[in-house]
Amino acid sequence: MDYDSAVHSLQCPKCRHGMKEVTHEGIIIDRCTHCEGLWFDDNELQELKRTPGSEILDTGNPYEGRKYDNSGTINCPRCDRTMENSSDWKQVHIWYEVCRDHGIFLDAGEFADYKNATPLDWLRDLLKGSRSGASF
Repeated sequence: MDYDSAVHSLQCPKCRHGMKEVTHEGIIIDRCTHCEGLWFDDNELQELKRTPGSEILDTGNPYEGRKYDNSGTINCPRCDRTMENSSDWKQVHIWYEVCRDHGIFLDAGEFADYKNATPLDWLRDLLKGSRSGASF
């Protein structure tokens, strides 16, 4: 079940609003209270990809999320170092930011897309293209 706790001190690396902890099947991630982007610490992204129904955590509008794709340089909400821009190697249209020491940030709609790959992803890949850097 998905539930929200109180807003805590972690700030969204994209829009700088507060983030809330949200939970699915005991895995806690952070969701921005404004842009609804998602922060995944450590292995949370891979754990949630394997967890049935976890796409319900991605409540944001993917069209709004795409507006943040070209936000420029962003800093890790944990250590404040510049994050790397990257894209998934299987779904190159999914652009994300990574701090190699702390986690990954996905804009609204990207986790649900990542989790539920479809045959139409090749068209999305063609239209949007990829970023250089690391992959999931």
